[in-house]
Amino acid sequence: MDIDKLKEKVIALVPEAELEENKQFLTFYIPAAKAHEFALRLRNDEDLAFDYLFCLTGVDMPKFLTVVYHLTSTRHDHSIVIKVKTENRETPVVDTVCDIWRTAEFLEREVYDLLGIRFSNHPDMRRIFLDESWVGYPLRKDYTDEVNIIEL
Repeated sequence: MDIDKLKEKVIALVPEAELEENKQFLTFYIPAAKAHEFALRLRNDEDLAFDYLFCLTGVDMPKFLTVVYHLTSTRHDHSIVIKVKTENRETPVVDTVCDIWRTAEFLEREVYDLLGIRFSNHPDMRRIFLDESWVGYPLRKDYTDEVNIIEL
């Protein structure tokens, strides 16, 4: 499938998706409420068949947090990026996709541990690197640690 057909197919699944084109990947911004349903369609649609989640990260923006999913189809050899904004910074929540792509299970835990984004319906939402008693989320821009961080 060429890039134009891929764009059309993905936009048809979620018409309110915002498209951002860059040199490497087509990037779609999806509303958080539609993210899980959209991800399921991306995997199950025979023309798309996004069967491999190869990267899941979080990004700290000034007013919200974003979850970024890099997907590829091993059958059709095409890739896209999906970005989902959280509603706010205080209680950021996005639906899990680990029931769709098993690789998301630990990646979502990492994002939770370091940025504080919770993934609803995740089977084991707990810290993966830091101790449960750790306060805060070290990859947030507003994180402070008087002992370990040196500011210039």
